[in-house]
Amino acid sequence: MIIREIKMEDAENLLNLIKEVESTAAFMLMEPSERETSLEQQQKRIEVMDKQNNSTTFVAEENGKFIGYLFVMGGSAKRTKHSAYLVIGILQEYRGKGIGTKLFNAVTTWALKHNISRLELSVVTENESGVALYKKCGFEIEGTKRNSLMINDRAYDEYYMSKLL
Repeated sequence: MIIREIKMEDAENLLNLIKEVESTAAFMLMEPSERETSLEQQQKRIEVMDKQNNSTTFVAEENGKFIGYLFVMGGSAKRTKHSAYLVIGILQEYRGKGIGTKLFNAVTTWALKHNISRLELSVVTENESGVALYKKCGFEIEGTKRNSLMINDRAYDEYYMSKLL
């Protein structure tokens, strides 16, 4: 398995991976088939992030197939450029196999080289495997966003978590 930063020619594979992850994950922001991103829009997102020193996308690749991603979205204001918000997604059949840990390790190494001193994310409180992964990778719970998401007509809370580097 390879962990690497995204390239422009990866846009279609990344878009397909995102849609597949969202179709099988219970706690992602977007519901299955809700995302309407075109290939051109995905290419533009990669291009924009590539121009920012504090943003990137990492992918996990096995035998030429994308199996996971980790978006790193750096702050745009001068006062938040030291901070990056993270979003991770891993194909269902590859979860629990250390891929998330490897993605977070790559991001931590990258962040230190790019003057990022705070990594943050949010996670549904009932996503026990996600919370466990984030804690294992050094994230701490900072607070709870109550009734943050409505999933199948039920309100879910999210933890706001961070890791200081």
